[in-house]
Amino acid sequence: MSMDRLRDCAKGWLAAGTPAVVVQVSGALGSVPREVGTRMLVSADATAGTIGGGHLELKAIERARRMLAAGSDAAQSAHYPLGPALGQCCGGAVTLGFGLLDAAAFAMWPEPAPRFHLQLYGAGHVGRAIVQALAPLPVTVDWIDEREEEFPPAPSPPKVRRICVDAVEAEVETAPPGAFYLVLTHRHDLDLRISLAILERGDFGFFGLIGSKTKRARFIHRFEERGIDAATIARLTCPIGLPGLTGKEPEVIAAGVVAQLLLASSDAADQEPARRCSAARSSTLTV
Repeated sequence: MSMDRLRDCAKGWLAAGTPAVVVQVSGALGSVPREVGTRMLVSADATAGTIGGGHLELKAIERARRMLAAGSDAAQSAHYPLGPALGQCCGGAVTLGFGLLDAAAFAMWPEPAPRFHLQLYGAGHVGRAIVQALAPLPVTVDWIDEREEEFPPAPSPPKVRRICVDAVEAEVETAPPGAFYLVLTHRHDLDLRISLAILERGDFGFFGLIGSKTKRARFIHRFEERGIDAATIARLTCPIGLPGLTGKEPEVIAAGVVAQLLLASSDAADQEPARRCSAARSSTLTV
């Protein structure tokens, strides 16, 4: 369960008056199953989320339920060496915090920032499969198509916004800097117009275009004719999906594409500290 869905679950349990304990990873040393800030919920007969599973999670659930049974409202903390004490192969150590789920605890629970903002062009079979694959993840999606009838009748996931407009390529300018783009419409000329708008803007975090290597070569020729610089064109991903993943079913394509998006967002997150350090050095050297 993603952190945004777990937060929604906590909100629901709180509204329903379900007594529960919030278990949070408050410290971590060495190799551990989940990062600091990870939470799970424990009630008398249910759990939601995970702090990593295994013996650690079993111990955490037992402690949380003892708190509930005793009616204790005092926050607690416990330190767990994973290797020697719990027989887990991670070998690090985790500190867990335990506190009752109440209005104050929920107010301190941050709403997670989306991993990325995606503009997805195309509501065909592959577009639908990608939206479904993204549904459990903390991302925001603008799902764009000129054909309203192509969107499925069922409601979209909460963080997916359907946009039906005639000049779909104009929506490129509405995306935030560093947005991700996937272009997979029903027409090559429309794919080309949208792609040109993305490349001319240039500040994309990821740009994927559905198609073959032949389509890529043809499009690159058109981009060059329009004067798009080679470095920007080189950042285009086409074909999309993980290399070596076989199968053309929409669900298989969607699985590979979503994995590719997650890898791209992880790379961007890893590079951000370096960019901040570089910016800090530049500002220090400026006279």
